[in-house]
Amino acid sequence: MQNDRPLKLHFLEDRWDEKTAAALDDPDLLRYRSNLLGSDLRITNFGGGNTSSKLEQPDPLDGFPRKVLWVKGSGGDLGTIQRGGFATLYLDKLLSLESRYRGVQFEDEMVDLYPLCAFGRNSVAPSIDTPLHGFLPFPHVDHLHPDWGIALAAAANGREKMAEFNQRFGHHLVWLPWQRPGFELGMMLRKAATENPGCDGIVLGGHGLFTWGDTPRECYRNTLAIIDQLGQFVVEHAEKLCGKLFGGPLVETHPDQQEIALSIFPYIRGRVSAQKRLIGTFTGSEEVLRFVNSRDAERLAYLGTSCPDHFVRTKIRPLYVPWNPSESVEALRSKVDAALEGYRRDYEAYYRKFADSSSPALRDPNPTVVLIPGIGMFSFGKNKTESRITGEFYVNAIHVMEGASSLQSGNPPATLPQSGPAADTSLFQVHSNYVALPLSEAFRIEYWALEEAKLRRQPPEKELSRQIALVVGGGSGIGREVARLACERGAHVIIADRDLEAAKQSLCEASPAAGKESALALPIDITSREAIRQAIRQTVSHYGGIDILVNTAALFPSSPDARIRDEQWASTLAINVTANHLLVDEASKIFTDQDLDVSIVLTSSANAVVAKRGSEAYDVSKAAVSHLIREMAVSLAPKVRVNGISPATVVRGSTMFPRDRVIASLTKYNIAFDPSSSDDELRNLLAGFYAKRTLTHQPIDPVDCANAILFLAGPQARCTSGHLIPVDGGLVEAFLR
Repeated sequence: MQNDRPLKLHFLEDRWDEKTAAALDDPDLLRYRSNLLGSDLRITNFGGGNTSSKLEQPDPLDGFPRKVLWVKGSGGDLGTIQRGGFATLYLDKLLSLESRYRGVQFEDEMVDLYPLCAFGRNSVAPSIDTPLHGFLPFPHVDHLHPDWGIALAAAANGREKMAEFNQRFGHHLVWLPWQRPGFELGMMLRKAATENPGCDGIVLGGHGLFTWGDTPRECYRNTLAIIDQLGQFVVEHAEKLCGKLFGGPLVETHPDQQEIALSIFPYIRGRVSAQKRLIGTFTGSEEVLRFVNSRDAERLAYLGTSCPDHFVRTKIRPLYVPWNPSESVEALRSKVDAALEGYRRDYEAYYRKFADSSSPALRDPNPTVVLIPGIGMFSFGKNKTESRITGEFYVNAIHVMEGASSLQSGNPPATLPQSGPAADTSLFQVHSNYVALPLSEAFRIEYWALEEAKLRRQPPEKELSRQIALVVGGGSGIGREVARLACERGAHVIIADRDLEAAKQSLCEASPAAGKESALALPIDITSREAIRQAIRQTVSHYGGIDILVNTAALFPSSPDARIRDEQWASTLAINVTANHLLVDEASKIFTDQDLDVSIVLTSSANAVVAKRGSEAYDVSKAAVSHLIREMAVSLAPKVRVNGISPATVVRGSTMFPRDRVIASLTKYNIAFDPSSSDDELRNLLAGFYAKRTLTHQPIDPVDCANAILFLAGPQARCTSGHLIPVDGGLVEAFLR
């Protein structure tokens, strides 16, 4: 009978709701259990772990009941997986593949046979862990990577400590040595469960934890109880060290930690982006600082991680920069360069040592995690979400190293419990009781053909993927369209505007195409160097740098008597000209640090070359912008391209056309209008008039200008600098002469 007494948990929370569960069928109970487990990163990390249920279902061919394995599909995340994310396989067909198995050297060929076992029309790619779940003789199975569990699995005395844990908490966990996930490990799990009747879990050396139950609820309870009790066990050992984790502190956190982090962030991002541009995340949390500031940090960091789920994202090891917080920031830059050169050399040597003719090509040799004593951790990925998750994974690795070190109770045994058929003790490296995965085994996973296939299944990147775009004036008109299109094209977009509420509204329109972590709204006053500096600081803090700078903000002065006052003249030049200089001057400091190819696009006007009565201040300012673009293209070359657009009058969506100005213009041109018409109706009337003065008779829309801006900002215009594209419908008066 199922035991449903309240669980006595110290760290975790039993989130199972019986009313919710009662309304679900068997597949949805698996989905529900998975979502609950994945909702707590202490239980398993993002995208990590796997769950399964063996369910009886009618065969769609003959209607007879068949045992079906439901198992998380390849690449899925437990916290967000839906019913359609599970692969379904005939269990008997999967188990019958044992007769086709030719041994561990050929186990990869078994993966091609899993789709032949698919139940119904399910086309979800089964994960590498499929045989691990299929061969275990239990109805419901969880395979997770809790930090506390991996700490035990990565401890040099892990088997000994597991026995101590079993005795204290009344469990019967069984230990298995390291084995790469696959068909061989599936049979090893079956053998371990068969030879140890009554066991309630299996610890995979250096890897993770398996638990199970006869019902979904029992499986969930068992998993929660064991992980929570492992937490109690590990934390109690850590607390006995009284602040001497990782050998105790070597340095203290720098008093200007945040300032230095912001200062060095673009520099680091530029250098780790030498091959492929990356988006960054900075983490300066207490747990990270406790590690990077410690005596053992450099040695432990070099050993690398133990769990495959960790290093697939964090690479085999992070880059540790041996900087002392008493040194200068300039010294830090030099040490980043030196450490990075060594990292790339080591990574390429690692590849050459273990690669063979069937290995995928060498991947980017730059690190995805950078550790700096006194400062913290910088993590990188192809987008903000991936860079954040990469950082979270390395925090998981820190927890594992902390836990394994705290379990130390003497010298490592002569034969490590992680060693076995896949790797003997001589291949493992140990420091402070922490056992890292052998480099040979790490390579077999990082450059596994199955991992390569998973990478190839990812959708192609978009035109502006990996780019960080700061769009000034993004709250309305052209800027709003630039922000929206940049998000659609894959950029990480910062929408900055004097009107923060307008910027937030623009964010609401743009972010669905980008994802909630890939767009940001900020206030900015472009007449203030300090305000510009703060907006750039926030951009760097959030993403690590800037690749595209766009400014569409401008002022068109007007007055009831059509006379421009001195203060209006001054403010027009300040906003339309000087502000562009200030923006570029501040951003260029980031560009210099990054040392990457970047792009600036400013907004001039057809008025820059068309002289008109009554708009002298605006026209002169735009003429200055046009030449400023050319001057900056020269002064910032070759890494920075500077271009602009010269639109004719853009009425729709522009804050430069409030109702009173539109009415004044209609009156000026003797265009009849109904005073009761809406703002948009009046704007359309004026836009139509302007269109008739062009060769195409088309009103200039903000999206027309946005497309031109992003063409200049993007890779298709990589050889264009110092140029202005007219977006004026064919305005003859603006033809250059």
